[in-house]
Amino acid sequence: MSDAPDKDQQTEAPTQKRKDDAVKEGDVLASKELATAVMMAAGAAWVIGLGTWFFNASKTLLKDGLSLDLSNPDHFEPLNALIWPLAQVAIPFAGLLVLSLVAAFAAPAMLGSLGFRGKAMAPKASRISPLAGIKRIFGTQGLIEMFKATAKVVVLGYAGYWVISGEIVSLPGLAAADPAVAVGIIGQKMIFTIAILTAGLVLIAGVDVPIQWFQRNRKLRMTKQQMKEEMRQSDGAPELKQAIRARQQEVMMSSARKGMADANVVLTNPTHFAVALRYRPGTDAAPVVVARGKGEVAQAIKAIAAEKGVVMLEYPQLTRAIYFTTRTGKTVSEDLYVAVAAILAFVFRLESTLAQNVQKPSVDVPPTKRFDQDGRRTA
Repeated sequence: MSDAPDKDQQTEAPTQKRKDDAVKEGDVLASKELATAVMMAAGAAWVIGLGTWFFNASKTLLKDGLSLDLSNPDHFEPLNALIWPLAQVAIPFAGLLVLSLVAAFAAPAMLGSLGFRGKAMAPKASRISPLAGIKRIFGTQGLIEMFKATAKVVVLGYAGYWVISGEIVSLPGLAAADPAVAVGIIGQKMIFTIAILTAGLVLIAGVDVPIQWFQRNRKLRMTKQQMKEEMRQSDGAPELKQAIRARQQEVMMSSARKGMADANVVLTNPTHFAVALRYRPGTDAAPVVVARGKGEVAQAIKAIAAEKGVVMLEYPQLTRAIYFTTRTGKTVSEDLYVAVAAILAFVFRLESTLAQNVQKPSVDVPPTKRFDQDGRRTA
């Protein structure tokens, strides 16, 4: 039983990831008509630009190859006489090769499909399957290809007829004209015919490219289930994300709880930031940050402080200053000692049984230590 989704269920536009995956597999936007038109245009450009040079050089090469100088038999070197004519032929011929290479790369580049993809060359059973071949021939794709082939014959046939019908009366007169003049006239008419046929191929390619784009996008359309699966793969399954989040919360709470064991005070922003400070006289040379965090970590610190009865004070500017300048386990910056010392003194007085109606101190943060919530200096 096939795992391919029902076409009726493919109602969603393809995502960028699906398009990228298709390109990796070798399924790229391609148009044979565009490739033919570009190659024909390159050939027409060569005929118009270098065709006369090539034909004149070929005539000179043929003439020199059939003309032998026998006046000095001892120095009979026919190859030397052909070197310069051959070089003259090689230059426009090299131009044709260059234009052909440019045209070969230009067509896929115009469709954004330039590049080597090894998976496109991998063997696939569908390519040699007789049943798949019959479906391609007699299916929708086969009908479209037959229509394009018919349109190509009609357009190019009419273009050729239009060119010839306008010149058919004058062609018999060329038999009586000077051969050189007749060849020049025929060459001009040939160039004009090539230009008209190239324009017809460009017209066909202009119709074929949108058709190929529509067919490829239709083939890549997705079902709602495929959309959900892709979102799960890119964003992660909700259950897994929830488990990871719970684990992160557990780690944050454990780390905050460990640091809060010796905390004397918690300073808050009040909601976005929290820092816990410890100072043990005789042991700590200066106040130490035992826990710090923002967002959910800050909320965890405050929850533990409330649980353990640690004093919490709102000092937004000082809290941000300590958060952005001091890591956990390090002493606070020297220029914040005065502000932190005033707060710790206040906390110690609160803890004393002699404390009565102690006023919360007002502290000043140095201008160089003032930050906004994104860590940018505000001074």
